[in-house]
Amino acid sequence: MRLTMPSGTPEGIPLTVVPFREDAVIGTMSLATLVRLVPSPRQEEDPRALKAASGHGRRHAELRATVQRTLKSQKGKNIPAYAEYIAAGILGKHGSAWSTPPITLWHVDEIAAMSDELVPGSGLRTLTVAPDAMVIAIDGETQTTAWHDIYQDPESFGLSYAELGRRVRIPFELYLGISPADARQIFYDRNVKGVDVAKNLAMSMDQRDLATRLAYTVGERLEVESEGRRMPFGQLVNGGKRQLTGADKEVVTLSALRALIVTTVFGSKGVQYSATNVHEGDLPSVADPDEVEAVVVRLVSRLIGERFPDFARRSAITAPAVMAGLGVVLHRATPWCDPGEAVGYETVERLLGDVRWEREPAYWDGICASVGSTGRLNFSGGVKDSAGRVAGALLAPHSEAGRKIRGLRD
Repeated sequence: MRLTMPSGTPEGIPLTVVPFREDAVIGTMSLATLVRLVPSPRQEEDPRALKAASGHGRRHAELRATVQRTLKSQKGKNIPAYAEYIAAGILGKHGSAWSTPPITLWHVDEIAAMSDELVPGSGLRTLTVAPDAMVIAIDGETQTTAWHDIYQDPESFGLSYAELGRRVRIPFELYLGISPADARQIFYDRNVKGVDVAKNLAMSMDQRDLATRLAYTVGERLEVESEGRRMPFGQLVNGGKRQLTGADKEVVTLSALRALIVTTVFGSKGVQYSATNVHEGDLPSVADPDEVEAVVVRLVSRLIGERFPDFARRSAITAPAVMAGLGVVLHRATPWCDPGEAVGYETVERLLGDVRWEREPAYWDGICASVGSTGRLNFSGGVKDSAGRVAGALLAPHSEAGRKIRGLRD
């Protein structure tokens, strides 16, 4: 007697997916499914673990190495922070303001099965991944490793397996049966073709950053008159660019406004926060966070409101380095300023009262700008390079630089 092998429904892991091209699908999966489908990159780079692994496991590790960087690179250093970020999001600490991109997976061989459309015309199908399938993360491996760390010890992140099973769905895109060369090309395209966001611009988008929040608060609360009508100053702040062009209707960038905020809070030390996050724990020890918010919003709003005509014509006052220098001066009117440097706001007004804000070489060349080959004044110098010179010129009216920006001649 000879028995025949079963030929019913293929065994494996079912995924509900929607094709978005002939060789790729998208969908979501549970965390338990992800850690079953994609082995831990940490394990695959551990020589001792590989020595004890099956032949299938070693082949998977070898294939992964052809399309991925090792964790010894910068991405490995990012994993603990990424895991903490994800866990905080699951726990609701970020509210709705958190996100992880879909993980890009490569199914190396043929799939076990693909169903017909579950709902006619929808594209929705059930894809079955065989238990021994080779599935490799082409893009999003840092996130994949962070998920593995969370799943291995959820309690250390303040989570439980029950919460992970109930509250977590991980978006993915899955490329089916493509060649290793195609997988490497996707890795290259994802990591090289994109244009990195400038760090100071990225800071201007971070709503968990204290300085960014204060900049938006100033924009919402301060009203100015522009072109014959009253409007929130925030309508004249450009949050998407580092530099404005003649076609832009705004008068200042959000990154420049943020530079004014951080130096108002910290004085000259605030320059170091122009391209990095500011948290409440970074504030001066003598300053209460609520007091900082109230005082900074009041001082910055007063300065901009009183000098709005200079902002409206995009004079030198709107240059990031000048804004940062102004903040150094404004810091001296805060209650937490060193008593030996503290002044009243009237002194700030006096120091700024006779400054020439016109974008002219006679005033700003060599301070925070330079004259190009065309004779045009260029304010492209960074906050870290020039804010100190601007502040020095503003605070010392009788110095050479101070006299220069005030249009005084010997």
